[in-house]
Amino acid sequence: MRKNYNYTRRKLFLPEYGRHIQEMVDSLLLIEDRQERTRQAKAVIAVMGNLNSTLRDSEDFKHKLWDHLFIMSDFKLDVDSPYAQPSREDLTITPKRLPYPQTRIMFKHYGKYAQRFVRMINEQGVSEGTTQGMLDMGRYLRTKSYEFNNEHPKNDSIVRDMRLMAAGELVVDMSKLLTMRSEYCKQPQRNNHKRKGVAQRNNGRKQQRNNAKQHQRTK
Repeated sequence: MRKNYNYTRRKLFLPEYGRHIQEMVDSLLLIEDRQERTRQAKAVIAVMGNLNSTLRDSEDFKHKLWDHLFIMSDFKLDVDSPYAQPSREDLTITPKRLPYPQTRIMFKHYGKYAQRFVRMINEQGVSEGTTQGMLDMGRYLRTKSYEFNNEHPKNDSIVRDMRLMAAGELVVDMSKLLTMRSEYCKQPQRNNHKRKGVAQRNNGRKQQRNNAKQHQRTK
């Protein structure tokens, strides 16, 4: 007996309708009379609508069914359709290529917007808000530099990077930033001292317990 598996058959254009509907569409191409072919196509549309009865209330439901009919016929079916027959190019629209930004980031560990903010603040001119904005940006750059390099940067290196990002001389006086103390150095040292103190106390208690056990054994 000859076995007929699906993988040996030709590929379906719309598998959700099944192979029987595809065979019905293929039989439409064999009908020579145009009027009879159109009548049979409407009957196939009715069967396709019964398979998707939940979508009957949706907008342009009939239009979608006729489009599916032309797709399953490989756009070779010639009938009197109530809608314009689509072409292969209309249904296979290629998406447009996304315009990825090609701008170069001067310091990647600071990020793209840090450079943009420094230039925007520098273009505002000398004012109290500009000076405070530059100081806030300087503190932010110190934080990002510490996260990236795992060491605290010097103030003059932060000012140098800000000048490079501003593409020129800074309009504000950065002497406050040059004398700003680091707010991130003390916390790790306190944690280390605390851990060392806890470890020493634990070792001392452990040594006392060992001494007490040895003393009991000697008795």
